[in-house]
Amino acid sequence: MSPTLSRADANTLSLRHLYAPIADELRQVEDLLRSQMRSQHAYVDELVRYGCLLGGKRLRPALVLLAGRAVGHIAPQHVPLAAVIEMVHTASLIHDDVLDDADIRRHLATVNSRWDNKTSVLLGDFLFTHAFCLASSVGSVWACRELSSATNTVCEGELRQKGTRGEYGLSEADYLDIIAAKTAALYACSCSIGAHFGGASESWTERFALFGRDLGIAFQIVDDVLDLAGDEQTVGKSLGTDLAQHKLTLPLIHVLGSADPADRQRVLAILQRQGNHRQQALVPYFQRYDAFAYAYDVARRYTQQAAQRLDGLPPSAACERLQELTEFVITRSV
Repeated sequence: MSPTLSRADANTLSLRHLYAPIADELRQVEDLLRSQMRSQHAYVDELVRYGCLLGGKRLRPALVLLAGRAVGHIAPQHVPLAAVIEMVHTASLIHDDVLDDADIRRHLATVNSRWDNKTSVLLGDFLFTHAFCLASSVGSVWACRELSSATNTVCEGELRQKGTRGEYGLSEADYLDIIAAKTAALYACSCSIGAHFGGASESWTERFALFGRDLGIAFQIVDDVLDLAGDEQTVGKSLGTDLAQHKLTLPLIHVLGSADPADRQRVLAILQRQGNHRQQALVPYFQRYDAFAYAYDVARRYTQQAAQRLDGLPPSAACERLQELTEFVITRSV
């Protein structure tokens, strides 16, 4: 990395390279999002356009397009469905920020901090319903069913995570199952929809869904590490929210499962403290039990599995970028 290039800028350049084979179509997605995320009512219009800024890396719509190109071609359905998936994702982020009491998202004030929680909930609902209205315009019952099923799974995963807050005996298997629902389901949907409308067979469409699932699990593990160990200015969103909300993620699950009885009691005592100094107090235990390295090892196992899902695809720039995305998920700093 150039000494004058920030980590955030390096990530942006990396994504520009990864998205090169579908750059024109991704611009069409952006244009469609700008045209759809509007309202004739000034107050609503301001909110919806502001929400459009919070979406982030556009990774999910890029997966729709890259999957389509990797198996054959970009069809007319790809751009609107990619926009739909980004709208669903943005709606879920707006709701997440309410659940986490987050103040910053993509270097901007969250909707709940700039307005209030009620506005955030209603805006998220507006985006969800608008997304499915747009999806229906594609004229595919299959696509609507895939999208609604994935969105339902995401919501169920969030509810399951809410139900495990403060459950310090949460297993690694249960954690992975929860993030497979709350995060990876939309990745899987992005890839299966992209492959399906690109002309893939049913078996290849399913393999792309599994690729997306593995990638999404790895992405969330890294996100959870960044929440504990990242730099808020670089990441561009509120960090430390998992500990503040008593959500167990993989590094902490690993510490609790690996620590000797005395250390485990000390960690549990820290977690049950009042105040916002838990993260700093836990640093020695994360270091002692190599918690972050362990989490990255698990994430890498999923990205390696994801890459293997694409074995047998004809060589292409899109296929290469999908393989490279599995590395980006691990090495990203935002």
